[in-house]
Amino acid sequence: MTLAPPEQPLPPAVTVVGIGADGWAGLTGAARAALVEAQVLIGGARQLALLPQACRGQRVPWPSPLRPAVPGLLAAHAGSRIAVLASGDPMFYGIGRALIEVLGAGVPRILPHPSSVSYACARIGWPLEDTEVVTLVGRPAARLAAALHDGRRVLVLSADAGTPAAVAGLLREQGFGPSRLLVLEQLGGADEACVEGTADHWPHPPGDPLNIIAIDCRRTPGALRLGAVPGLPDEAYEHDGQLTKRHIRAATLGVLAPAPGELLWDIGGGSGSIAIEWMRSHPSCRAITVERDPARAGRIERNAGRLGVPALRVVTGRAPGSLAELPTPDAVFIGGGLTAPGLLDTCWDALPPGGRLVANTVTLESEALLAGAHRRYGGELVRLAVAHAVPVGGFTGWRQAMPVTQWSVRKPSVSTEAERSTEPAQDPGDNR
Repeated sequence: MTLAPPEQPLPPAVTVVGIGADGWAGLTGAARAALVEAQVLIGGARQLALLPQACRGQRVPWPSPLRPAVPGLLAAHAGSRIAVLASGDPMFYGIGRALIEVLGAGVPRILPHPSSVSYACARIGWPLEDTEVVTLVGRPAARLAAALHDGRRVLVLSADAGTPAAVAGLLREQGFGPSRLLVLEQLGGADEACVEGTADHWPHPPGDPLNIIAIDCRRTPGALRLGAVPGLPDEAYEHDGQLTKRHIRAATLGVLAPAPGELLWDIGGGSGSIAIEWMRSHPSCRAITVERDPARAGRIERNAGRLGVPALRVVTGRAPGSLAELPTPDAVFIGGGLTAPGLLDTCWDALPPGGRLVANTVTLESEALLAGAHRRYGGELVRLAVAHAVPVGGFTGWRQAMPVTQWSVRKPSVSTEAERSTEPAQDPGDNR
């Protein structure tokens, strides 16, 4: 019996082609072939203009806003061979991610081009693995603040021609005025150019909108130093006294244990310090803070912007009522409002198995609630005490801050929780 030859796989209906400022000349043979054979060409107006007449497919510019339009645009041209143009590497802050979210991994064929980050590091001699990258395309400039540390090198993906001046202004505000900036324009193209200066004395008018900014971070002498771990100086925050102080904050974040991608509910936000430092622990960490006082809610937003996490979501309202529509958290911190009826139970019920809950208090009434919760759910109940050395006449003595009672617990699986609820309570004096 003669075996039939294996059926050849059909070519993918959607091919994503990365293209640089050098246009058609910088493309590989496979990329050129995909563009010539495409029946529909989708991309930005600038990218479509780089293609020669040999690419005869229907040219469709991306609408604005782009992201919500992706499913409908693909559906409108279903059955056609589609080529999507992307700047540089489509999988590095590019359209490739959105297409895979719609079509699934492995469906679109991805043909990458060197990214602007690769070009920039090659031009200025920075090892890519030692360089942090922050995109400001469609994002507020304030998010750059979290990446600023003395001696670090940062590449900023610009939104437009005005981004370099905005970045220079932010660096001055953050105490990084001496930092050296290089703005690299049209990387890889015939019109490639570079301008440089310091943030303190940025002399250049807006240039080409297609640019990337290299920052060699230098802190102004005497400027407040912000570290990379929880426990920022209290002076970093605008507050009215409602602030989880530095040492308690560091201990609290240690127990909350943020991990990449996780979501925190911060109940009774005060100045927002717990949620802000949760988000600063990793760029993908998310947080929602709930604060009933509108003035404090506004203060939280200002602190979040100044400390580099403007994506912190602030909900102005009372808990537990304002928690009903929030997405499921990975961890919950209760820093205020513990005596509100039903708050602890609502937060516990909202947590998935494995979720963490941490609550701090300084009052006897709330401490009693935490003791009861500790009996019901287990976990760890600790008292945190901090004392500061202060002048006492001509000598030095200790001034004790109010001790903080902290309850922390990890929610078990359903079966484990059910088993615990059926076990009889045992008296400490019972020696059975």
